[in-house]
Amino acid sequence: MKIAENNVVAEIGLVIYPDCQLAAIYGLTDMFRIAAEWAEAISGEASKRAIRVSHWQIDAQSDKMACVWDSHPDTPHRLSHVIAPPSLVQPAKMVPMKIPANWMSELYDQGVTLCSVCAGAFVLAETGLIDHRRATTHWAFAQTLSERFPAVNVAVENMVIDDGDIITAGGILAWTDLGLTLIEKVLGTGTMLATSRFLLIDPPRREQSTYSAFIPNFEHGDSQILRAQHHLHAHFAEQHSIESMSALASMTPRTFLRHFQKATGMRPTDYVQQVRIMKARDALELSNRSVDQIAWEIGYGDPSAFRKIFRKLTGVTPGQYRQRFGTAQSD
Repeated sequence: MKIAENNVVAEIGLVIYPDCQLAAIYGLTDMFRIAAEWAEAISGEASKRAIRVSHWQIDAQSDKMACVWDSHPDTPHRLSHVIAPPSLVQPAKMVPMKIPANWMSELYDQGVTLCSVCAGAFVLAETGLIDHRRATTHWAFAQTLSERFPAVNVAVENMVIDDGDIITAGGILAWTDLGLTLIEKVLGTGTMLATSRFLLIDPPRREQSTYSAFIPNFEHGDSQILRAQHHLHAHFAEQHSIESMSALASMTPRTFLRHFQKATGMRPTDYVQQVRIMKARDALELSNRSVDQIAWEIGYGDPSAFRKIFRKLTGVTPGQYRQRFGTAQSD
């Protein structure tokens, strides 16, 4: 589906340099596309926000950086971020990157945020823009980076260092961490978390249920069941009997149960649990409210019952989930 130019919230340029990791180039390209689709799914509004991705490399004819692929071709470039990906060779074998470095410096002066992953920090360091600043790279390359660019304050203990205008990421697969960092910046925390769950890339990797999202089906075509669904989403904390829900759908309880399961793929009681746990995930991710308080707010009078259901559906306890995905600052 073609997305209108005015819905593009960022253009991220990926630098293809000699011996760079193409898996990172294409992986980031796919990740940003997936994130845009999740942003649409979360908002429920088609084509509202998208990330434009473009690939850049040295043109042999002009010795200048040129766009060789673009997710939104035939529209003027408005780069907001540029990423130097990892290298597949050791830093000692990396050739000088004067042309990409000069190009990145010019873009930085225009307000573009510069990023690097792993040995991409060597490309970024050639700009001179991380002199006297903290930056990270792969732990195995830290000493070489310090020796070659002594003015850089190498902080290898960090996976990602976000200075706002310059962002560096560590290991060779840390492009996933950088990608999620940028997604959160331009599309929001909810989209970042949805992308992370969908791709199963938040380390350490555990059960898929921890990352899985509840995506209710509203496109089944049964208007009577849809009416009941909308009511359950609006009043998820209330108690719902089969009789009351079937009355909303103007059906007998037996007919309602059959139609509801056919339309949604689950029984009404399981559906309500999924809606409540979805709300609990949001609260655990974005607030500091206690687990007991969240349990009461979403309709569980017994917090211990909530904990059991949460663990059954996600594979972890509410506390473990908050520790992994929580973004709210402690008081």
